[in-house]
Amino acid sequence: MAYSQDDKDKVRRAYIFDKLSLDKCVEVYGISYPTVQRWKKDALASGDDWDKIRTAQTLAGGEMEDTARELLTDLIIIFKNTTDSVKSDEIDSVTKVKLLASLADSYNKAVSANRKLMPVTDKLAIAMTVMEMLGKYIQDTKPEAMPVFIEILVPFGEVLSKEFE
Repeated sequence: MAYSQDDKDKVRRAYIFDKLSLDKCVEVYGISYPTVQRWKKDALASGDDWDKIRTAQTLAGGEMEDTARELLTDLIIIFKNTTDSVKSDEIDSVTKVKLLASLADSYNKAVSANRKLMPVTDKLAIAMTVMEMLGKYIQDTKPEAMPVFIEILVPFGEVLSKEFE
């Protein structure tokens, strides 16, 4: 069966922006799994990496920051529980020093990693948000221009991808 570009675009949007699995896209749109998988593979070959864009969309949506914040919170809780344990007399002084030094090192590394990650995340999130807003604006005000926008967006997605790697 021949599918339209609109069918492909719907599946792509559902996978990237709605975060549906390929299996769920198949179920929702009634298109065979091999066909959807081929569209994704063909798109990748032409520079439209659905997975990278999906990841960027996740970052733009703040999920990455939420995860990083949650991990840092967990580390702080572990730090607090460990320091409470160290206060007890059940642990000898040498072990206490080793535990605290190791925990402090882990905490510093986690904070440093977050600092390094967030500037890239912020830039990519802004870029993806602007592209999404532009797409919505074009769709609302000049829907006839959407095919050209999508045609331009695919190679531009590769440029963004390289810029923020």
